[in-house]
Amino acid sequence: MNHDSPLTSVVTQSIDVSSESSLSKQDLDKLINQNSENSVPHEQEILSLTALPEHACKYCGVSNPRCVVRCDICKKWFCNGKSGTTSHIISHMVLSRHHEVSLHSESDLGETELECYSCGNKDPFMLGFVSAKTDTIVVILCRIPCSQAKDSDWNTANWQPLVEERCFLDWIADYPTPLDMANARAISPLDISKLERQWRSDETATLEDIKDLSMADAFEPVLDSYVDGREYQKIFSPLVDATAQYDKQLTESQGLNYISVSWSMSPHNYHLAKFSLSSYDSSNLKIAVGDEIILHYDGIKEDKWQGSGYVIKLPATYSEGFTLELQPSSVKPPTEHNVGFRAEIVWKGISFQRMQAALTTFAERKSISKELYDILLGHKQEQPEFTAKLPEAISVPNFTQLNPSQVNAVNSVLQRRLSLIQGPPGTGKTVTSATIVYHLAKSKKKKVLVTASSNIAVDHLASKLEDIGLKVVRVTARSRENVESAIDHLSLSSLVSNTNNPVLKKLLKKKDELGSLSKKDMNIYISQTKKAEAEILASAHVVCCTCSGAGDKRLANIKFPYVLIDESTQPSEPESLIPIVKGAKQVVLVGDHQQLGPVILHNGAAKAGLTQSLFERLIKLGHVPIRLEVQYRMHPALSEFPSNMFYDGSLQNGVSHEQRLIRRSSFPWPAPGIPLLFWSSYGTEEISISGTSFLNRSEAMNCEKIISRLLSEGIKPHQIGVITPYQGQRDYIVQYLLMNGAHPDREIYQDVEVASVDAFQGREKDFIIFSCTRSNHTNTIGFLKDARRLNVAITRAKYGLFVLGNIKTLQKDPLWNRLLVHFRDKGALVEGRLDSFQLYTASLDSTRFKSSGEINGFNQDDNKTDLNSNGLGNPKFTTENLSSTSFSSLHPFRANVETDSRFVSNPSIPSMSPFLNQPQWMNPSTPQVNEQVRPLTPDGPPVDLRFIQGLNLDEPISELTSRFNNL
Repeated sequence: MNHDSPLTSVVTQSIDVSSESSLSKQDLDKLINQNSENSVPHEQEILSLTALPEHACKYCGVSNPRCVVRCDICKKWFCNGKSGTTSHIISHMVLSRHHEVSLHSESDLGETELECYSCGNKDPFMLGFVSAKTDTIVVILCRIPCSQAKDSDWNTANWQPLVEERCFLDWIADYPTPLDMANARAISPLDISKLERQWRSDETATLEDIKDLSMADAFEPVLDSYVDGREYQKIFSPLVDATAQYDKQLTESQGLNYISVSWSMSPHNYHLAKFSLSSYDSSNLKIAVGDEIILHYDGIKEDKWQGSGYVIKLPATYSEGFTLELQPSSVKPPTEHNVGFRAEIVWKGISFQRMQAALTTFAERKSISKELYDILLGHKQEQPEFTAKLPEAISVPNFTQLNPSQVNAVNSVLQRRLSLIQGPPGTGKTVTSATIVYHLAKSKKKKVLVTASSNIAVDHLASKLEDIGLKVVRVTARSRENVESAIDHLSLSSLVSNTNNPVLKKLLKKKDELGSLSKKDMNIYISQTKKAEAEILASAHVVCCTCSGAGDKRLANIKFPYVLIDESTQPSEPESLIPIVKGAKQVVLVGDHQQLGPVILHNGAAKAGLTQSLFERLIKLGHVPIRLEVQYRMHPALSEFPSNMFYDGSLQNGVSHEQRLIRRSSFPWPAPGIPLLFWSSYGTEEISISGTSFLNRSEAMNCEKIISRLLSEGIKPHQIGVITPYQGQRDYIVQYLLMNGAHPDREIYQDVEVASVDAFQGREKDFIIFSCTRSNHTNTIGFLKDARRLNVAITRAKYGLFVLGNIKTLQKDPLWNRLLVHFRDKGALVEGRLDSFQLYTASLDSTRFKSSGEINGFNQDDNKTDLNSNGLGNPKFTTENLSSTSFSSLHPFRANVETDSRFVSNPSIPSMSPFLNQPQWMNPSTPQVNEQVRPLTPDGPPVDLRFIQGLNLDEPISELTSRFNNL
């Protein structure tokens, strides 16, 4: 390396780089962080990299061949040094989604393309290494499926990933030396993001080109109260616009190439295109039912074709197939071809346009009653009850009878302009909401608009409203009209199809037979359809749609004086405003601010407060929600902790132990009569295939053991749900069950739902397995800190709850410490094997959490939410990216994922080396290249093969356990 590089002129810190000096990796990371905390402040310090070798890191200029890795997609080089918590090559791989790399010809391993020895998979986030059983050889294998194969030559049980602690292992690419760093340019994670963003439009861009770009948008923060609607619009409108632009960029970056398509026909004579994606594409893709996709076929010139359609079906848990219904076209799709297609996802900003329209309408003051207008602006905290004739019987005939707290909620709502109903898990929010809507529709003789943030919630509530005898119309987006649903008969499109209008009936039949209509017939069809829709809506008691759907043009001329919003803590405030400005005089918000809130992906908008729901802001203003207090879902032992932690101990059990007892089960619960356990495992977390999520193989194995045991006892697969906060873990568990499930019928696992916390909100299963996933020696737990997500995860189960996690990692967090203490006190905190659980006897570090006060934003003293915090009340939940977690490298603990045995790295040995003496390197291209992996230490002795990833196989387990407990 040329130590007289021009970069030495910009060194901002004196560093001792003498031959006798040395820095630990921890010290080096600290130094890197100090040099990259801020963007380079002075223009003269932003230097060109043109004078450096081609293989110099495009971020910082480090050009040591042993430290750099080439991206084989864009051909740029990046080093294995860190800015923040992530190495430069890993940052590039994640931000660019380029997942193929090679090493430099002068590196320790030579010019090597990293790929799986067995199948050729080139994604570094999927790759790991194993050693030979009889020789000092290491081989690269992918995590799934190749490392799962039982091979007599390789120690596949000891598979370890090539990427750890957000950088490559140092025998793949070395860490920059102090001298390398002295010659390097300081670059912050923010500048890296700017540069990657600019490369999308200009691949030759440098830091000089992006120095004036600003990604940190400055927004006015949301307020508790507003002077008028104009101020309200002035603050929220830029937040909505920024979120829309971010969503547009995200959607348009999701193009798919080289996809295979299978063809079929729909019952309506439309072409259906079904295509499958790789695990990587699926984990990075954000597609919803109703999204528009343009499908391209790039065959030979005369065969080129493109057509658009809408997604009508998403992949099931164990299938990666999307179904696209193509729009009628004069050009027939190339159904004779199955390969060579690409897909372009069309961004639709309709929901954002409707939010902006609602803000404008609200600012004009005429959209809702004056009393409600003042309440929403925060001018009135106290609202007097108005005179209303209450029904003699609150419970609806031939419907679920209400308990006292539900009766109180209904009575209160009928006498207030604005009502908040808090429904903790399993307390009957839907039954209460349906009863409220029934009385509003029957007593007021006016239309009621019922909305929620998700289509699933709207469908569920619409079904209940039909059950109690109301005339319900379900309005869906036209792009979803052909999506199968249990309430299709209530949809506006279905009601129009069954109309008695003879002209429309004839045209509908003609359209179904031919697939299209002439221009003249189409004009008549559109006119008659609008007429039929207006008549159907006019006769309805209740109209149900999503919050965004309330802005549909078909509802434009209809006023709704009564509005109920279910799941009202999940939409952002501007989204909640859409149904309210439809003429509301009385509004009911139903939700639970102790469960999930809005998900805002734009960091600037999230920090400005767009993650706060209208429900939460009104609570801050002093509006006290009416709480439902009897839960009918959970076994009493399962409801105890959430009741005490999140609801002031107010939840009463509407079900008994006997009603939640499965008598035929012999599952070895550690505490008899308490269907609850925390099973501690010690396998280290790994970065998943996307590079932005995590997985934990040890927890996946334990998950399979529990599921297989339940299935063997006669529990049906649809009764079991697996929840994990991480997409990487979800994908891994799905694959692992299919490949390694112990049940003789592997297909049975396809009916076990594995999904995120968000996907399970508002739902329940008989048995829930919660895989925490995070397991590291820095006790960093990311999403798990969010108390609202924990509340949702542990309150979905009816009969039994299993939590899989690492006690050592979780116990440092105050909220999780409380949960672990609860499990311990119940005799349900265990480790070991499934059929021989042992109670966890080591002490929990809980003394520092015994004092009262806030826990992750939640104040246990008075059960009030600190809505200004980053915790329970208003978590700044955006996306968990690579720079959100800090890792250290000192003595990480590891585990054999087959046995889940605990051990730690030998303190005398750096943790990220192969520990092999003159191994042979093997990959598909060069089966046996006699390149020596870099020695354990520059001057160290040969390393015994028994030291694999820091484990001294000869060390007594008692000493290992003792050292582990002292970490």
